[in-house]
Amino acid sequence: MTEQPEPSTAPEKDAERTPAILLAAFEGWNDAGSSASQTLQVVAEAWGAHDVHDLDPQDFHDFQVNRPMSVRDEDGVRVLKWPTTTISVARTPVAGRTVVLVQGIEPSFRWLDFCEEILDIAEEWKVGSVVSIGALLADVPHTRPVPCQVTSDDPGVQALLGVESSEYEGAAGIVSVLAQLAQERGMHAMSLWAAVPHYVAQPPSPKATLALLGALEELVGEPLPLGDLVEEARAWQAGVDELAEQDPEVAEYVRQLEEAKDTAELPEATGEAIAREFERYLRRREDKGGGTPPPPVR
Repeated sequence: MTEQPEPSTAPEKDAERTPAILLAAFEGWNDAGSSASQTLQVVAEAWGAHDVHDLDPQDFHDFQVNRPMSVRDEDGVRVLKWPTTTISVARTPVAGRTVVLVQGIEPSFRWLDFCEEILDIAEEWKVGSVVSIGALLADVPHTRPVPCQVTSDDPGVQALLGVESSEYEGAAGIVSVLAQLAQERGMHAMSLWAAVPHYVAQPPSPKATLALLGALEELVGEPLPLGDLVEEARAWQAGVDELAEQDPEVAEYVRQLEEAKDTAELPEATGEAIAREFERYLRRREDKGGGTPPPPVR
């Protein structure tokens, strides 16, 4: 395992050829099925992230909306767990790239100050790219692969990844604000979103988390261990199948969604999709046997 930098290590002494990348996900409005926040939790555990900064919850949260939790610690002592946002740092196992992880709850107050504090820390760790991760409820069938989309208003990212800007206009979540402010600071900013079936919106949504991890793996250019997620996603789908079969109206609705999805994505069943899967296979093979992985987003 690649040795993790100690929290006291100065970012300036941690210079590397590839700039650090920041990944951010927040519980709440941007987190359908808790799949986005769970994605970052998997990454943090897999890469041994250590905490470097906590945002003061009193500055940003309404405790009547997000209440502190009364829990017992490892010694059995009762403590209060406050709804805060934590910034942690990890190293990728193959290239040793610095990854800054931002995990927390969408704030109630002072969104601009909230994002500026995060981006100040990002600059200290020499972050060059920011990936905001979210999940939304959509008219998609649970029986098909979870759609994931990467968008960016950054011309450099568009040219490198072949992505387009989002056509969405409407209410924005904290991940959108963070991406916008990051780009204004000169960082490359992009958004990764998964579409979760709206009729099974309750968390967890392991199939959506699995899809986000796959898309994130391509962006970062390093393999991510999936653990039990593959089996959990299969069990989740089987459970939803069983529930749908018990209600003829739901079963018919799912069938209509399947037809619409298959018709819309028929042109996608091309060599390009197969090539992406093959690249992912090679990346995992390199992780097990050594070698040089594909280049990450810079």
